[in-house]
Formats: sequence, structure tokens, C-alpha cells
Amino acid sequence: MTEMLSYDFMQRALLAAVLVGITAPAVGIYLVQRRQALMGDGMGHVAMTGVGLGFIFQTSPVWMAVLVCVLGAVTMELVRSRGNQRGDIALAMLFYGGMACGKLLVSLSAQAGAGSLESYLWGSILTVAPADLITIAVLGAVVVAVTVGLRRQLFAICQDEDFARVTGLPVRTLNLLLAVMAAVTVTVAMRVVGLLLVSALMVVPVVAAQQLTRSFAATQAASIALGVVVSLAGVTGSYHLNVPSGPAIVLLAIAVFAVFSLLAAPLARRRHRATTDPGPKVCDVELPERIPGQVPKRNAEQLPGRDSSDATTPGRGAGLAQ
Repeated sequence: MTEMLSYDFMQRALLAAVLVGITAPAVGIYLVQRRQALMGDGMGHVAMTGVGLGFIFQTSPVWMAVLVCVLGAVTMELVRSRGNQRGDIALAMLFYGGMACGKLLVSLSAQAGAGSLESYLWGSILTVAPADLITIAVLGAVVVAVTVGLRRQLFAICQDEDFARVTGLPVRTLNLLLAVMAAVTVTVAMRVVGLLLVSALMVVPVVAAQQLTRSFAATQAASIALGVVVSLAGVTGSYHLNVPSGPAIVLLAIAVFAVFSLLAAPLARRRHRATTDPGPKVCDVELPERIPGQVPKRNAEQLPGRDSSDATTPGRGAGLAQ
């Protein structure tokens, strides 16, 4: 462990892993809530075009990927909000076109070859430069500030857009903001996890935390903690095993989900028994029809001064008694 921390690139990789482990589940919980778990995967395909443009113009691939991915996220949200039948076809063309365009641009650039694109597709601990770490820290801070600070509003639109619109929330703006935050998260995580696997880090820690938690706030906190743990463990394992960091992180996250699922089954059965068990019987003795010492009830016809018609009229007996 001491030897690993003596290298500057490993220090940067571990810091980047912590930032990505916090950022990805913070956004992913909203995507899981609105059943858009694969949205991050589509954005990863679009971000490849940004990486290719960065290679072509010899600028930062991360910032170019941010720009292209944000534009793609806005387009995806606009197509989704319209809800037409051709929306899925348009999104598929956007995803596949982004992947193809990215690969083509990288092959035409001067930096093509020798795994120049592999590190962005699958993640690599060797490619986190100091400038990349600063970018990841700044963008990650923005994403966490938005997703945690606007937690109630974002949860409302993910739960029920119509109800959120009735309450006066700017639903269209919040949807676009969430899409942009998801796009930024994809570009933040591509150095550590890779564009093809970033969606897994946004989703798997969330669904793993849902196995043991019962509230939105608890799920968000637990998923962020799990994201940090599996990211650090994956980067550490990738260093010792000489494997890409992205697959190591994702496989660890899936293993944690499997363990939590096994633990959740007996807990669910225990909760079910607690809610359905009527509890111990208070008394099994059959009560008598007449308690000793109690004056038996008399029919209305037997009361002096009253006729049978007064028995069902409240207050008339008192008037007759006077």
C-alpha cells in the first residue's frame, strides 16, 4: 500500500476515484427513480464524439466531451419530453452516430493508435493527469451541489411530473438540468471507469443500496458511500493486477449488489412477518351475554310514559318525562 501511494499517478487516480464514486451515484439515483438507468450508457456513446474532436483539435478531450455530451443530453431530453413514437429511433441514431463519429475522428487525428481511445472507453489509472484531476474536481463539485441541494425538487419531478407541475415547479428546466448533470457526470467518470461502463457506476451502487434502505435520503447516502468504496477498491485492484480500472470497479459493484441482495431477502421476510402478524391474543375467554350486577336492558314498550314510536327518536323520552 505504501509503495502504491508513493507514485504521483496513483495518488491522482485514487483522488479521482473518490470524486467519481461520489458524483456518479449522486446523479444515478434520479435516473433509477425515473427508470432511465441506461441513459448514462447512451451519453457515453455521444461523449466519444467529443473525445474525437479533442484529438482532432489537440485540445482537452474532457472539456470537448463535456460540450458534446451536454448538447446530446439536451437533445435527448427534448426528444423524451415530446413522447412521440419516433423518439426511440431518434435516440438510437444519436447514440450510434456518436460512437461511430468518435471512432472516425480518433482514427483521423494525429494522436491515433496505441490505445489512445482505449483509456477513454475502459478507463485507465495511468491517464489521470493533474489538469484532468482539477477538471474532475470542479465538475464533480457542481454536480454534487445541484443533485444534493435540489434533492426535493429533482425527486418530485422523478416521482410524478404532473404533480410537480401542479405545485408550481419548473419541470422543463429541472429535467434539462438533470440531463446536463448526467452528461457532466459521464465525462467526469470516463478517465476512471470508461465511457462504456460509466452507466454501471451510476446505477449499480444505487440499486445495491436500495436492498437495505427504506428512504430516498438513506439510499442516496448509502449509494454514494458504496460508490466511493468500490471505486477505491477497483483502482487499487487494477494497480496490483495490472488490469483496466473500469472493469474492476464495475465487477466489484456487481458483487456488492449480489451480497446485499442475499442479505435483503431474510430482512424482507422478517418485515413482512412483523406487518402481517396480528400479535398475541389478549383474552381467549368467552364473555357472557349478561354481566352479573348489570341492569338488563328493557324494551321501549316496557318503559312507562312512552310508546313504541318514541324509541327511535333521540331526546323525546326526556321531554315526555317532564
